[in-house]
Amino acid sequence: MKLKNINAFAFFIFLLVTVTSCQVIGDIFGAGVYTGIFIVIFIIVIIFILLSKVFRKP
Repeated sequence: MKLKNINAFAFFIFLLVTVTSCQVIGDIFGAGVYTGIFIVIFIIVIIFILLSKVFRKP
């Protein structure tokens, strides 16, 4: 009976660790998406500023 409880505990720990790791990986990819969006917007703003300086009439 004691071995059965240990196996259940080990299975619970295994599930806890795998679910947590999947959540961490999901959070990393979520942060990557927002970082990518920020970088693209930053590059577009820089290009817009450079083009406005080049084509500005004195």
